[in-house]
Amino acid sequence: MTVSLIISTYNWPRALYLCLDSVMQQSVLPDEILVADDGSGMDTRDVVRHFEQISPVPVRHIWHEDRGFRVAAIRNKAIAASRSDYLIQIDGDLILQRNFIQDHLAFARRGCYVAGSRGMLTQRLTQQVLNGEITSLSPLTRGVYCSNNVMRIPIMSAFYRMLSPEYNPRSCNMALWREDALRVNGYDEAFEGWGFEDTEFGLRLKNSGVRQLRIKFRAVAFHLFHEKVSRERCLTNEHYYLESIREHRTRCKRGIDQYVRQLSPDNPLFLYPPLAGEALPRYL
Repeated sequence: MTVSLIISTYNWPRALYLCLDSVMQQSVLPDEILVADDGSGMDTRDVVRHFEQISPVPVRHIWHEDRGFRVAAIRNKAIAASRSDYLIQIDGDLILQRNFIQDHLAFARRGCYVAGSRGMLTQRLTQQVLNGEITSLSPLTRGVYCSNNVMRIPIMSAFYRMLSPEYNPRSCNMALWREDALRVNGYDEAFEGWGFEDTEFGLRLKNSGVRQLRIKFRAVAFHLFHEKVSRERCLTNEHYYLESIREHRTRCKRGIDQYVRQLSPDNPLFLYPPLAGEALPRYL
């Protein structure tokens, strides 16, 4: 089994640097890393290029122009461009405990997707981490809350997986088989702006027969504090989600298939913004 790590990001290069640095320290590395970039500027591209040069596994920058919050679309493009059997999705404001990838692989089961969680950092602790004043985190670090989400106790995770109810998945810590993502046509690009795109994605997976596994006490991740993004599209997105419930949808209309059809050696979905003098990328 091969695994791709997909990291969503937007204009926070320092957080992305720390996230990628935590990936480099994993006990088990993914087979490739795809940075799903929702239109960031050159500072983010420079971070990705740094890790392209030092990473022992391929790092690929999947980018599209900034036309507002379009995380569903950029995740679809990254999934389409991925070359592995299994996909682990995180956000670029997470710092991963060193067994994160290993833990997700231990939970991989055919016919299932994995929904995880994350611990939260206060604003003060986040600033200390960003400044390099604190370089390691644990459940006991002052300023970490939701600390039960960052306790790594493998034996407890097995019991929790068997006994826990399903809940709405968070795409900041989620894993699934690539074939299952393609079956439901990926994320619905009707969802723009913050909210419900991952919940609706999980709903269609469930409707298509893919069971949820909850991962807790393993696959530990620490979430850096940031101000909330605009919620102005939240009610519209919730309406789309409720429609999916009523119609028992298993596929979406505007999804990943449009990118899979266009993939070719001449159009590999390497959508990074160019330096001055470089050839323009092929935008979708």
